[in-house]
Amino acid sequence: MSNIAITGAGGRMGKALIEAIAGTDGMQLTVAVEHSESSLIGVDAGEASGLGRNNVAVVSSLEELADSFDVLIDFSVPVATVENAEFCRRHGKKMVIGTTGLSTDQVQIIQQASDYTAICMASNFSTGVNLCFKLAALAASVLGADADVEISEAHHRNKIDAPSGTALSLGESVAGALGRNLDEVAVYDRQDLTSVRGSEAIGFSVVRAGDIVGDHTVLFASEGERVEITHKASSRMAFALGAIRASKWIDKQPVGLFDMQDVLGLK
Repeated sequence: MSNIAITGAGGRMGKALIEAIAGTDGMQLTVAVEHSESSLIGVDAGEASGLGRNNVAVVSSLEELADSFDVLIDFSVPVATVENAEFCRRHGKKMVIGTTGLSTDQVQIIQQASDYTAICMASNFSTGVNLCFKLAALAASVLGADADVEISEAHHRNKIDAPSGTALSLGESVAGALGRNLDEVAVYDRQDLTSVRGSEAIGFSVVRAGDIVGDHTVLFASEGERVEITHKASSRMAFALGAIRASKWIDKQPVGLFDMQDVLGLK
């Protein structure tokens, strides 16, 4: 039996994770964390998620709870994720990270923590999205430099980082297959451009509206034809179930930094 801790227990992703854990054999929720100002502190996590009492009270900190879980699933904010990675490093706890918008320095801290414990970090834990990463790289390698590449994504109005981590990962998949450096060829804003589209450019477009869970499309456009690879998430359960799958896998690894491609055997 794997004991699981989650952050953001009162959020939409947190509730999806609690539901996914409850429906998975061999896993149980033992720690549920929210920020210190949350009205849910002390409330039963199962009841807060609408699933019924599970006798796990929501807490504001992992301190003194290291013996209560095996794997921490963290879909929160960069500052909190880095702090939690340091906690897991000190106590030898495994970790699944779905937080996006991490800076280079923050990623480096997580990489250093993975020298002491096993961490799975991904921009998206959906099985379908990770398949799209593979398909995008394959399409890029087949279509080559003849196709213009544009990546579009849409999310709910409350998502802060843009483009999404998933869109950037799709860009990395395409750029890697084409032998390009995404930092050098990515185009995020065309408002002030005064020249035609560069042949090596990978363009990004972003929508933030309503309650869109997450839509992503990679467009390859060449003379006379277009190829589109699209993934649409209709529920956060797709991400939650992927994170649970990653948790089972990472719990068996000794140390190291992995991603969902490792979990699914797509590398």
